[in-house]
Amino acid sequence: MTEVESSPNATSSPGEVRYRVTVWQRITPVAPMIVLSVALIITSMTRRPPPDAVTAWLTIWFGMLVLGALLPSFFGVTLTPSAAVVRNIRRRSIPWADIQAIRIESILGTKSIVLHEANGRSTRLRAPTTAFLAWDRRFEEKFHVIGTWWLTHRGPDWTPAPPPPAWWIAPPTQERNPFAPPK
Repeated sequence: MTEVESSPNATSSPGEVRYRVTVWQRITPVAPMIVLSVALIITSMTRRPPPDAVTAWLTIWFGMLVLGALLPSFFGVTLTPSAAVVRNIRRRSIPWADIQAIRIESILGTKSIVLHEANGRSTRLRAPTTAFLAWDRRFEEKFHVIGTWWLTHRGPDWTPAPPPPAWWIAPPTQERNPFAPPK
């Protein structure tokens, strides 16, 4: 359920595609806090609470709700002709030529897209993702769009990084490119 911004009113230019975390994916993790906040307000209206307890708890809960719902709205990825711009806590631009592979990886039931770089670094994208309560019916399509952008924009001088050396008891590595799409 990530949203694609490619309209003229969006913040990205026409030659870019941006995937962000949607409202549903932002609200789902903080839904229990919303329920507890409503319960705390109802409880404070029906009984006489200590003078400053309700104010303190409501301030803490409201702050956590704002951070939990608004902060992830900045997370995502923007595909430009020169690089994939990843927006997590900080903004990072990864040139297409430096990316060696793009894979779907699953951790605790949440599937996300991981960019593997030539220097060995792996960057997990916060959007698009799909999970049990935050599913995305178009996740595979978005994965293929990101992969197509990589294949199209990585440049003719792109060369795959050599695979890591195998142990002496392991079978020999294959001669083909391990990062090439299947034939």
